[in-house]
Amino acid sequence: MKILITGGAGFVGSSLAKLYKEQNPGFEVDVFDNLKRRGSEINLLAFKKLGIDFIHGDIRNMQDLDDIPKSYDLIIEASAEPSVHAGTGGQSPRYLLDTNLNGTLNCLEFARRKTAAMVFLSTSRVFSIPAIKKIKLTELATRFEVDSEQEITGISREGISENFPILGNGFRSLYGTTKLASELFVEEYAQNFGYKAIVNRCGVIAGPGQFGKTDQGVFTLWVARHIYNGSLSYTGFGGKGKQVRDILHPKDLYSLIGKQLETTKEWNGSVYNVGGGHKGSVSLLEYTKICEEITGKEIVISSNPETAAVDIPYYISDSTQVSQKFNWTPIMSPKDIVSEIANWIKSNQEQLRDIFK
Repeated sequence: MKILITGGAGFVGSSLAKLYKEQNPGFEVDVFDNLKRRGSEINLLAFKKLGIDFIHGDIRNMQDLDDIPKSYDLIIEASAEPSVHAGTGGQSPRYLLDTNLNGTLNCLEFARRKTAAMVFLSTSRVFSIPAIKKIKLTELATRFEVDSEQEITGISREGISENFPILGNGFRSLYGTTKLASELFVEEYAQNFGYKAIVNRCGVIAGPGQFGKTDQGVFTLWVARHIYNGSLSYTGFGGKGKQVRDILHPKDLYSLIGKQLETTKEWNGSVYNVGGGHKGSVSLLEYTKICEEITGKEIVISSNPETAAVDIPYYISDSTQVSQKFNWTPIMSPKDIVSEIANWIKSNQEQLRDIFK
């Protein structure tokens, strides 16, 4: 099999590329990336050792894609400006729009011409923020939890399903809107051109190899700040750290894509919620305790009760549909993920120190 991963030097893309080559030495795996995100260049040496070909290019530029002479069986579209805060606070949204929307259209055109199937990696941020904030929650000792009775559809103890409101319920952030628009274009390509594509709408993905920041990759950053004795803050929703997310490890995403590839002929642009689920969920307060246990360090965490407009108190992926369709269940727990992140950072402590400042 010949695979191209766009955004392939980023965290998710590089993790999948390495897993594919390690588990399938006979596969041809190419990665395409503009190396904009700091730290992504560190992956180039690992690619070379594994026999993964790196193509330096930018999905915003169609010519960069057209210059690739090869054809592929599968394209994994993992490129993105991943920050939900992109384009807020007076920032220009230009790079976000050009990458997450126009770039996806370029990738779809490239894949259509090459007759390659596509796995499009989307985000849980496509859901309406006002709708999420309408979810009735109970404040427990260490987290928020969903009430049994709700006035909004698509929410249960298992999390947010594909039936949760997306349109007509308010904004979702510029980032979420670009990804939602891309999902719609994936569907249109599938229907209009008989194009084989599937959309995995992922929640939080975390693990070793992620160069986390406060606005994207915070679960990796949380571990790093414990190791480097840095500073952290519980921000928003009273500043208590009770906001909840589920975490998905790239190994579990890789496992799912492998099962999905067995049904490529059936792909028609279908969208699936994909995440760690309730078992893989954790509040920041609970996550801090895991970090303390794994790293053996405690740091002072400040409190900032102010909540940004794009922040949400709760998101857990209800992956029931994808689990039933592909007989898939995530295996890696939050504790497993923290352990792997901590081991990776400790093994590269000096190299990573400046990145995690």
